[in-house]
Amino acid sequence: MTENIEKKWQKKWDDEKLFESNPNEKEKLFLTVAFPYPSGAMHIGHGRTYTVPDVYARFKRMEGYNVLFPMAWHVTGAPVIGIASRIQRKVPWTLDLYEKVHKVPKETLPKMEDPEFIVKYFSNEYHDVMHDMGYSIDWRREFRTIDPTYKKFIEWQIRKLKDADLIKKGEHPVKYCPRCENPVGDHDLLEGEGVGVNELTLLKFKGDDKFFVTATLRPETIVGATNLWLNPDIKYVEVRNGDENWIISEEAHHNLQHQFKDMEIIGEINPKEYIGTFVENPVTGEKLPILPASFVSGEYGSGVVFSEPADAPADFIALRDLKENSDLLKEYDLEDIIVDVNPIPVVEVKGYGEIPAKDIIEGMGITSQEDEKLHDATNELYKVEFSKGRMLEKYGGAKVRAAREDFKNDMIADNTATIMYDFAERPIICRCGERCVVKIMDNQWFMKYSDPEWTEKTCKVLEGEEIIPPEIRNNFEYYLDWLDDWACSRNIGLGTKLPWDDKWLIEPLTDSTIYMSYYTIAKYLRDMDPELLNDAFFDKVFLDIDSDDIKVDSETVEKIQKEFNYWYPLDWRLSAKDLVGNHLSFLMFHHSAIFPEDKWPKGTVVFGMGLLEGNKMSSSKGNVILLKDAIEDYSADVVRLFLMASAEPWQDFDWREKEVLGTKRRLEWFSEFAAKVEEIKGSPLDLSNIEEVELSRTIDLWMLSQLNSHIKEATEALEVFQTRKALQEALFLLKKDIDHYMYRVKHLLDKQDPAVIYVLSTVLENWIRLLAPFTPHTSEELWANYGGKGFVSEAEWPEYDEELISDKIERSEQLVQNTIKDINQIKKMVGGDVSKVHIYLAPEWKWELYKIADEVGKPDIGQIMGRAIGANVYDDKKEIANVAKKISREMTKTRFIGKIDEEQILNDAIDYITEEIGKDIIVHSDDSYDPENKARNAMPYKPAIFME
Repeated sequence: MTENIEKKWQKKWDDEKLFESNPNEKEKLFLTVAFPYPSGAMHIGHGRTYTVPDVYARFKRMEGYNVLFPMAWHVTGAPVIGIASRIQRKVPWTLDLYEKVHKVPKETLPKMEDPEFIVKYFSNEYHDVMHDMGYSIDWRREFRTIDPTYKKFIEWQIRKLKDADLIKKGEHPVKYCPRCENPVGDHDLLEGEGVGVNELTLLKFKGDDKFFVTATLRPETIVGATNLWLNPDIKYVEVRNGDENWIISEEAHHNLQHQFKDMEIIGEINPKEYIGTFVENPVTGEKLPILPASFVSGEYGSGVVFSEPADAPADFIALRDLKENSDLLKEYDLEDIIVDVNPIPVVEVKGYGEIPAKDIIEGMGITSQEDEKLHDATNELYKVEFSKGRMLEKYGGAKVRAAREDFKNDMIADNTATIMYDFAERPIICRCGERCVVKIMDNQWFMKYSDPEWTEKTCKVLEGEEIIPPEIRNNFEYYLDWLDDWACSRNIGLGTKLPWDDKWLIEPLTDSTIYMSYYTIAKYLRDMDPELLNDAFFDKVFLDIDSDDIKVDSETVEKIQKEFNYWYPLDWRLSAKDLVGNHLSFLMFHHSAIFPEDKWPKGTVVFGMGLLEGNKMSSSKGNVILLKDAIEDYSADVVRLFLMASAEPWQDFDWREKEVLGTKRRLEWFSEFAAKVEEIKGSPLDLSNIEEVELSRTIDLWMLSQLNSHIKEATEALEVFQTRKALQEALFLLKKDIDHYMYRVKHLLDKQDPAVIYVLSTVLENWIRLLAPFTPHTSEELWANYGGKGFVSEAEWPEYDEELISDKIERSEQLVQNTIKDINQIKKMVGGDVSKVHIYLAPEWKWELYKIADEVGKPDIGQIMGRAIGANVYDDKKEIANVAKKISREMTKTRFIGKIDEEQILNDAIDYITEEIGKDIIVHSDDSYDPENKARNAMPYKPAIFME
């Protein structure tokens, strides 16, 4: 039934072209989200990514904006080439992944040997699933990044950057797949997204006739080296590099052969034969022993490590462990050697002693080389020494950051060191299945993101943007300053060729930086002859540069240019947090270089990641739920509701089936509530013509106050993309208040009470509109069934009335509930039979005293009493003092909002209170009947109670 409702409304929206956005007299709002790379089926992680902008787009439409929310498909690059290759080679895990996880029919799999078929197949599937989710997308602007017209746009963009001298050809380290023979980006990887490349210093320790080369981030600590480490359990090889023979791990050779030309393996060596031998420190000339260590990785660096245990926690604990391992010392005959191997102080830093590594290990309670905290200890100590440390005076006394560069440069000049590059973490696996390396490309084209003038201009883009959440701004500032030159071309893949060097393809991140501008004109270009779209055309449309070379007729160009100028600049860009350091930063760089300042983006929203039952989602590992399956199992509206309610967009969310089922029940209650209101009314509802009733009962006024308060909070939350907070207000907390109201007026529900009918009808009419951005299909159905005019998707967003939001009304209902609670507690305490309950209200002078306390603003009894006596609020000073003490305690918990008419409030609710208590209730405004002197305990907002 739900599926039928959703299909029904999707067809109605399509028939009415409801979400096709054209320039008009309204204020525009243009938002985009990172377009997907459709190399597999859409899963619930994608669902969260694309539901957030849809909710915001629907909300702003209802607020009266002309909203453009477009979508396209990013198919540039090598990932699908790798997938097609694996399918062609019939790699079992790939066939299994695409048949069982992505649910590609077995008979369709052979067609996926063609990469273009893959992107067409999955982009069509994405389109269908997004449509099934009810996304309010203007599909006229859909394109793929291999479309001929888009390629013309990219050629224009890249030429603009080259003409501005922001692209160069040169030598640079890049992530590289040896099998694909191609630089790779994050989208090309199965594992290792977001991992950076580190520059390491390779130091040469001379043995008899060969060099043991060690890779380090900290060349300045060479003066404190005590030994070298080899791992006896990994493979090492001797390689020829120039006129030198090096000892490195076999795995390191896989990486380094792409950085040093003609590096040739001479043969395998046995590391055990070298343990206990000595090498020469290239700076101090001292002889250092080679010792065994299990923590040394063959994958990272060179597989050979020099040990500086004073400042390296891993070295310190490995040396300590070795000294305590008598069997290992005996095996390698190291008993005499190890005695002389001790930490050598090198760096002084505030808060640490002579041996900082020892201090941090003991402070963090690390007991072995296998302790997971060892990595954190290393990072923390390296960071603090780099920012605050100084070399000891005997080593020059310079700051560590300066000494590092000096030591590195001096050793390179002396040919005792060189530079290598490695990944900050491993493994890095290409989608083809190959282990990636860092390769020095010497004929590669690069974007000059390191250019200081370009960076400075780009920082102005960031200054003009609103960043959500605000704390991410620091990340952007870091990355804009940190970004190095970026390889912007590839050898293989799908995409656009470099116009001036057609053996290269423009890489995926470079061709997806200003495509938001293309959306604004895509509906015109999709059927145009690409050959007409030369640079002169794009210069005119985007930059208003006239030229005789424009091949498109002037009337069409003018129409296209007006469309671009209406929608641009981009109001909001939404994307994942792992793209802050590349795509989102590149977007700012390219806008600053190509567009004038009035066309720079205005806002960025950064997303968190998705979890499945507490574990990270991964399509390649099969740990996903497909979005189309979730829609089929729960409905699109339930999926939307859960994804928006489980976390704010920038927080990681966790898909948990039990909680999804709970969300489904809440949505069912929402639908049932509408039917319940009509049942209470006793005749068909007409939400477009609600008969207004003047309200006098406190509880009715309370319900409308709560409704308006929730509308206000939800509106303010949505304005800043706080979808979870908005739903807390618009669904969960509002439902709680409705439940409370229904319970409070339960004795009136079968009496067709006009006030109750008016209140519930008003709540329902607002509630349907309030949830329309989140649950559009359900809301449309209720809107149509109960008399709403037109589409709820086009209805006005509910406006809150500040005059109806009343602290006093809210406090009034709290008074009723707290009074019932207090009576029940006292009943439990006193026990026995109770026939009547007497309620005593605070006299006027106590309200005056509370007001004085509020004006004082703090629990200062002396000031409160002084003002009260001066104002002559009461004759008995001792009693004033007693009450002032009580108020001083109470005012920190209960905010004074002025006097409320407690007598009217309680008498108004007397039937309800009587029913809840089961006893007769008498409300006293004085102490004329007070057999046990209880009235003196009455305080503002907290009546006294006597049970008889």
